[in-house]
Amino acid sequence: MQYRRLGRSDIDVSALCLGTMTFGQQNTESEAHAQLDLALAVGINFIDTAEMYPVPPMAETQGLTETHIGTWLKARGCRERVVLATKVAGSGDWLPHIREGKNRLDRPNIEAALDASLKRLQTDWIDLYQLHWPDRRTNFFGQLGYQPVDDNTSVPLLETLDVLGDLVKAGKVRQIGVSNETPWGLMRYLALAEQHGLPRMVSIQNPYNLLNRSFEVGLAEVAIREQCGLLAYSPLAFGVLSGKYLNGQRPPNGRVTLFERFSRYSNSEAERATAEYVALAELHGLDPAQMALAWVTGRPFVTSNIIGATTLAQLESNIGSLDLRLDDAVIAGIESIHTKQPNPAP
Repeated sequence: MQYRRLGRSDIDVSALCLGTMTFGQQNTESEAHAQLDLALAVGINFIDTAEMYPVPPMAETQGLTETHIGTWLKARGCRERVVLATKVAGSGDWLPHIREGKNRLDRPNIEAALDASLKRLQTDWIDLYQLHWPDRRTNFFGQLGYQPVDDNTSVPLLETLDVLGDLVKAGKVRQIGVSNETPWGLMRYLALAEQHGLPRMVSIQNPYNLLNRSFEVGLAEVAIREQCGLLAYSPLAFGVLSGKYLNGQRPPNGRVTLFERFSRYSNSEAERATAEYVALAELHGLDPAQMALAWVTGRPFVTSNIIGATTLAQLESNIGSLDLRLDDAVIAGIESIHTKQPNPAP
């Protein structure tokens, strides 16, 4: 396993991070524990979750992901060996079951969210506490073309950062990060931290894969120059880049098959590009999913690649991508496909 420094902190995290949003929905507690056991056995020390999980978010299952991780941590007695990351939900009345849909990135909400997560996870501290998405109205979750809006009711970034600073002082949180954030948002947080002596963001968790390289447009430079690396989520684009959904295929237990909300990477341009990436992998004798994962892990601004799976076989294959080195011909092929349609599914 490779390990990389988390921002400017003293924490080293594995180059692969175990994503857990299927725990409690597609995966039972015992299956979740089996995945966690396998990950830890091969050297993955980084586990990512969120108060909102599992996905799709529902009142009946909310919090189960953290609960399953918590029972595993207690049963295995391995808390000190794990870098545990979770997230507080941002603003959004589309989650009426989380604090009655009044969730904001303010003091009452962040403190309530953290305390609930700590209880479910059966731990006294979170190693990386992340803002799941911005409180303000901006571009995230695939939205492009920023439109100026009157959002002066949003929680000021300094107020949010001040709350996080208090949680760090209290020992409940070691480091902080953002997710689904923009270049402006990340730079403002970094500037405010410097100006006010508050904790610095050590990471940014945004989508990044062969079908969505929008991170490169502004955030890649910030990630490298500011030592605030990417925790890449959806590196397989909901499994689409494995090729298993091509030509209308819908495997019975696939995420795209089960849940209509997972359509972000299924438009016609994305399917065309996916077919080309799969063909490229096969031309070079590579597994398409492993090629897609290896490419993400190898990018210079990536701190950790968040892999997820619903079966141990899938997880083992995803972990195997770490041993794959893409040669110049494969990289050239990837860039050629990308040039034809830069971001078919942002």
